[in-house]
Amino acid sequence: MHQKPVWPIVNHKDHASPSVFRPEALLREARRQKRLPLAAVPPVCVLDPDGDVVRHLKLAGQSRAHEGWACYHTELLAFDLDGVGDVGIIGCAVGASFAVLVAEQLFAAGCRLLVSITSAGLITDNGPTPYFVLIDRALRDEGTSYHYLPPAIFAEAPDARLIARIEDALSGLSGIVARRGSTWTTDAPYRETETAIASARDLGALAVEMEAAALYAFAAATHHPVVCFAHVTNAMAQTEGDFEKGEANGTKATLTVIATVARVWLSSIEAEQHAEASGI
Repeated sequence: MHQKPVWPIVNHKDHASPSVFRPEALLREARRQKRLPLAAVPPVCVLDPDGDVVRHLKLAGQSRAHEGWACYHTELLAFDLDGVGDVGIIGCAVGASFAVLVAEQLFAAGCRLLVSITSAGLITDNGPTPYFVLIDRALRDEGTSYHYLPPAIFAEAPDARLIARIEDALSGLSGIVARRGSTWTTDAPYRETETAIASARDLGALAVEMEAAALYAFAAATHHPVVCFAHVTNAMAQTEGDFEKGEANGTKATLTVIATVARVWLSSIEAEQHAEASGI
């Protein structure tokens, strides 16, 4: 009798069961060891895998370390964003597992909206780079998402209405090109073969990145709002002069996109609260 193969990435997962190891527990012990105060993170937080925005804010003297952030692996900076208020940002959380590890801890520490903006490689030609892709779904070619959701080809952005409102708001921005679409999330950037690229393109991916599928699976499983962007800056270094992000290394445009997303989300929250108060 032949036994069925055991695939650890998809077998023996109980997606409805809570984890024994919880982010709240880790943060509790980190606060104790580091003698940190219990202080909530800003309601809007950002993942900046490339670290460009973090470096820009530090050089400009526009950020400060968050006094209560108890993560063992990262530094959380806080900065003031016009029309939004205090925003938290973490740089260089690259890859699906790291991004979700940090996301779990941010939401456990008081975050209410997480925005991720990562540089990405071109899969489907949509005009000159750089430009932003507002990711509405991502190919699950990584490992983390399978611990949060059953197997599927895509991880969908969990709040389609929020994505539609953000798409609308971005379309009115001057000097910023943003398109809505899907991406390919991979754990292995140096295994982007011709075959894998063609497969992703056939499935409609506009770009390749390393975090979105896992972040959207996490968001869907935990009911937390997460919005992911791919900043398409390169064609996988196939020619010289690749990886250019634009003015100020793309930081000005990225901060504008973050502010737009935060304002849309805040207005949505306000509308929901008004509707509840009115009994609608």
